[in-house]
Amino acid sequence: MTEYESVIQKGPATMAEERRERAVLVGVDRPGLAWPLESSLAELARLADTAGADAVATTTQRLESPNPRTFVGSGKAEEIAELARATEADLVIFDDELTPSQQANLEKIMDKSVKVIDRTALILDIFALHATSKEGRLQVRLAQNQYLYPRLRGMWAHLASNRMGGGVGSRFGEGESQLEVDRRMVRKRITSIRRELEHLSSVRSLQRESRYGSGMFKVALAGYTNAGKSSLINRLTGSEVLSYDKLFATLDSTTRKFELPEGREVTITDTVGFIQKLPTTLVEAFKSTLDEITGADLILHVVDASSPEFEPQIDAVHEVLDQIGAQKIPTITVFNKCDLLDADMFAGLNRRFPHAQFVSARTGAGIDVLIGAIAQAASATDTKLDVLIPYQRGDLVSLAHERCHIVTESHEAEGTRIQMLAAPAFASAFSGYLASDDV
Repeated sequence: MTEYESVIQKGPATMAEERRERAVLVGVDRPGLAWPLESSLAELARLADTAGADAVATTTQRLESPNPRTFVGSGKAEEIAELARATEADLVIFDDELTPSQQANLEKIMDKSVKVIDRTALILDIFALHATSKEGRLQVRLAQNQYLYPRLRGMWAHLASNRMGGGVGSRFGEGESQLEVDRRMVRKRITSIRRELEHLSSVRSLQRESRYGSGMFKVALAGYTNAGKSSLINRLTGSEVLSYDKLFATLDSTTRKFELPEGREVTITDTVGFIQKLPTTLVEAFKSTLDEITGADLILHVVDASSPEFEPQIDAVHEVLDQIGAQKIPTITVFNKCDLLDADMFAGLNRRFPHAQFVSARTGAGIDVLIGAIAQAASATDTKLDVLIPYQRGDLVSLAHERCHIVTESHEAEGTRIQMLAAPAFASAFSGYLASDDV
């Protein structure tokens, strides 16, 4: 059955605008999908928009399992090619990852001017647009080359097929030779990028160890892309981290210091946003960035409370946290953008998630309560100490003031008596000076 669904004709771009590509979106409805197909395609349209393309048509197919040759079957593939012609589309975007052979077969069916890409390629393209740091750009290039490598054969198949003649000795054509050259080039590029990333990762590790060695409590923000993590870190710290209402507006992790009401300093790190069907190559490539999450003492899982798909978004984040081994780190769920909810929706969320925090990074509502929850979590890891430090150990008094939370302090004949909360990293430094009750 032919399905030309939700065809959206766009007006011509003005001369002042850069021409945006026109895209046909393709979704396959299969049993057991975690997301409703309509919602997944709506997100795909947003991804396309972020990458600089307009969705001019959407078409779907219901299948028990993907077709091994064309993902959607030859009849549907011909229909998609016709739809692309009718809408003057430049590219066709599949909502699922295509195998190299599926992509090559689909490209043979489409007009030569039409590109065929999948969700993974689209996400990689967006990451390439938004990566700003050297490490971020290298991470994206690594993921792109890992994605490209198995697809090289299809790119050079036309050269081999144009080879004249046949028989023995004719099977090693021009295309195959170029394929091997390109494979070696991509393998060398992957090795080179990994070497550079390892160097940058070691530098990042030293910086991370320096923060860890400070004994400072470490908070990491994790969440679905566009949940408002950057806005939240700006609200908490008063900084100006880049914050846009776009998918993957920020890729590079950002760490800021943040002072709790009792005067204790903590670090808070904003990390790359997650998304459903996040390519495994990206999870691997961004490992050093995601280590900011695995090394945290507390994760703030930021959720867009206004999104109708917030529950599968929560599941998508949990899936990535499991992948990187962060599932056992204490976590506070933070529903952001609560200013966009009506009273009934807000009350319903409160009932369903009684242990969560509800805030608006835009208005500041609920931020004080969230800060209190962070302070409580930070204190839970501390050891309460009552110490009497001899006057000749002024270094320990300085350490207590710089790295611990002082509750009370008094000067006695034998030395300085301090009651304090000390992080596990520093508690042992005071073990020889515990005060007895009769002092």
